[in-house]
Amino acid sequence: KIYSMKKVILILLLAAPLSLLAQKKDIQKTSFEVEGVCGMCKARIEKTAFGLKGIKTANWDIPTHQFTILYDANKISLEEVHQAVANAGHDTPLVTAPDEVYEKLPMCCLYERKKKVE
Repeated sequence: KIYSMKKVILILLLAAPLSLLAQKKDIQKTSFEVEGVCGMCKARIEKTAFGLKGIKTANWDIPTHQFTILYDANKISLEEVHQAVANAGHDTPLVTAPDEVYEKLPMCCLYERKKKVE
């Protein structure tokens, strides 16, 4: 009986991680505007996104300012992505970058900021 109990415990320990892996992914694609100017902005914005858990792809288009991401909504929310990008110094439609972060961007990255809605 002791041997069979060890076997049962071993099976349970091995099965637990498999059930976690079996969670269904909720992969979504979306685009939104992110303020920026140059290639350094592109690198910063994309690097920020790729540093977030759940981001599969990230591409910021310089001319259109459109940021397109593929992400797992079970791992990260769209609001968290907006917040992270803003914390890197780039305004989004949902979150304005903190002034102290924006002001530390290289000169070539200082975009014209839109007036904040009060």
